[in-house]
Amino acid sequence: MRRAAAAALAVALLPACRARESGAAAQAPAASVADTPTQVVVAAVRRMALAEAVSGPGRTAALSQQKVRAPFAGTLVELKVADGDAVTRGQAIGTIVSRESEAALAGAREMLREAQTAGQKADAERAVALAERSVVRKVILASADGPVLSHASASGDRVSEDQEIITIAEAASFVFLADMPQNDLARIRPGQPAQVDIGGHAPIAGAVHSILPGANAADFTGSVRIDLPHPAQRLTIGLFGNARVTVGTRPAALVVPDAAVVRDDVSGVTRVAAVAGGRAHWLTVTPGLKQNGMTEISGSDIAETTTVIVSGMVGLPEGKSVSASK
Repeated sequence: MRRAAAAALAVALLPACRARESGAAAQAPAASVADTPTQVVVAAVRRMALAEAVSGPGRTAALSQQKVRAPFAGTLVELKVADGDAVTRGQAIGTIVSRESEAALAGAREMLREAQTAGQKADAERAVALAERSVVRKVILASADGPVLSHASASGDRVSEDQEIITIAEAASFVFLADMPQNDLARIRPGQPAQVDIGGHAPIAGAVHSILPGANAADFTGSVRIDLPHPAQRLTIGLFGNARVTVGTRPAALVVPDAAVVRDDVSGVTRVAAVAGGRAHWLTVTPGLKQNGMTEISGSDIAETTTVIVSGMVGLPEGKSVSASK
C-alpha cells in the first residue's frame, strides 16, 4: 500500500516539476536577450571655434545709376542696346543726327523732287550732296560699365537736347541690401565679413559697409549695406537672397555632431545619449550655434571627455548596455 501511494504521488508531482523546468528555460533566453548590448556609433565631445552670425533676407541694388542723354536736338536714328544688356564705358550704343542737318537734307531732297528743268535738277543734286556731306552725326557712348536698366527713347524718335535715352546701373556701385532684425543691428559694425547667398550663384564674400538710416516699422528690421567684390558686380539688380554677417567668435565651444542631438517635440527638451561604463545615459543639454555639421551644447554633465551616441540611440532606454564603435 505504501509503495502504491508513493508511486501515485510521484506521478502527480511530475507535471508540476516539468512546468517549473519549462518556465525557467523560457526565462533564460529572455534575460539573455535583455542583456544583449545594442550596437551604436559614438563620437567624442570636442572643442571648436564657432562664428557668431546674424542673418537676414535682402536684394541686390545699384547705388549709382548713370543716364545717357542726347547731346543736342535731333533724331535718334539708331539704338543698339535693349533693357538688360550689359555695356562698358565708351561703348557705342546709338547714333543721333542733328535737327538742323536733318532739316537741310530734307529741304534739298524736296527741291530735287520739285525740279522741272535740267538746270534745276543739277542745282538740287548739288544741294543734296552738300547736305549729306554736312550732316552732323553723333555716336552716343555708354557712360559707365553695367546693365541697361531702362530706355526712354527708341530708334527713330525725335529727341530734344539733354533728353534721357537710356539708364545704366553702374556696376561699381552694386551692393546687397540686407534686412536685419532690429535686435541684431547693435552687433553689426562696418568691416565685418559677410556671406551673400543668391539662388543660382555661388556664395559671395562681402563686407559690411554701414547700417542705412531708417527702419521698417512693419517688421522691425533695418537695412544693412554689404559691399560686393568686383566679380559679383556682373549680377542683375533686384535679385533676392540671404546675407549672413559674422559678428563674433567663440574660440573653444563644446560641440557634437548634429546627429547626436535629439529634441523632444512634445516637451521641448533637448538631450544627448552619453556612453559610460558600457551603458547609455540620457543627458539634458542646451543647444547653441550650428556650423559645418556640428552643434554647440552645454550642460552640467557635459565635458570634453564625454562620449555621445550619434547613431543607434533612437528608442534606447536609460541604462541600456551598448557596444560602441566609431
